[in-house]
Amino acid sequence: MTQLLAAPPTVRSIVPPPRPAGRWKPWLAAGIVLLITIITMLPGIGVGFSLDAIIRNWQNGAEKILQLLQPDWAFFPRTIAPLVETLQMAVIATAIGAAISLPLSFLAARLTNPNTVSRTVVRFLLNVVRAVPELLYAAILVAMVGVGALPGILALVLFNVGIVVKMVSESIESNDAGALEAGRAAGATQFQINRAIALPDTWPAFVNQTLYVLELNVRASTVLGLVGAGGLGLLIDAVRTFYRYDQLSLIILEILIVVVAIDTVSSAVRKRLV
Repeated sequence: MTQLLAAPPTVRSIVPPPRPAGRWKPWLAAGIVLLITIITMLPGIGVGFSLDAIIRNWQNGAEKILQLLQPDWAFFPRTIAPLVETLQMAVIATAIGAAISLPLSFLAARLTNPNTVSRTVVRFLLNVVRAVPELLYAAILVAMVGVGALPGILALVLFNVGIVVKMVSESIESNDAGALEAGRAAGATQFQINRAIALPDTWPAFVNQTLYVLELNVRASTVLGLVGAGGLGLLIDAVRTFYRYDQLSLIILEILIVVVAIDTVSSAVRKRLV
C-alpha cells in the first residue's frame, strides 16, 4: 500500500499591522499646552506665578489656618437668620429658574424645535446669559433694585437658566428621534409631541439638573452677598473686614453641612429616578 505523505503546511510570515497615522498629535497637543502654561507663568509676560511668595508667607498662612480651625461657637446665633435667608434665596431661585428653563430647553433642542430661526435665537440669548458671571449680575441688580435678597434671587435665576437649559437641551439631543418622528407621522403637533413623548424622556435629566443647581445656588448665594445681595455673604463680608477668621470658620462649617445635606437628599432622589 502506498502511503501518501501530506505536504507540510506553509508557514506564513506574521506581518505586524501598520502603526496608525497621527500618533504624534496627542504629544504635540500636550507640548503646546505645556508651552502655554510655562509662558503664562513667566514674569513680565504672564501672571508671574511663583512658589516664592508661598514660601515667604507660609507663616502668615499657617496662622490664618490655625484660626480657621478654632470656630467661634458663640457666634452661631447671629448666623441663623442669614443662613435661613440664603436657603430661601436658593430655593426660590431654583424654583423660578426651573419653571423658566423647562420650556426653553425644548425650544433650544433640535429634536423638539425644528424651527431653525427660533432655535438659533434662543441659543444665542442663552449664550449671552451664560457669558456674564452671576457675581456681575448681582452687582448690577444691587445698583438697580437696592441691597437685599431680591437682586441675589434674580442673579441666581439667570445663572440657573443658563446652566439648566444648556444641559437639558443637550440631553434631549442625545435621545432617540424615532418616537418623535412617529408622532409627526401620526399628525400630532409639535406641542403635543413635546408634551406626550419628549417630556417623559426629559423629566429625569431635568430633575437631576434642577437638584444640581440647587446645590450650586447655596454656594453661589453666599458669594453674591459680598456685593450686597443678601444672605450669608453680607455676614461673611463683615467678619472678613474685622479679620475674624474664627467666626468665618463657623460660617464655612455651616455651609458645608447644608451642602452635604442637600447632596445626600439629591442623591436619594436621583436613585429613584434611575
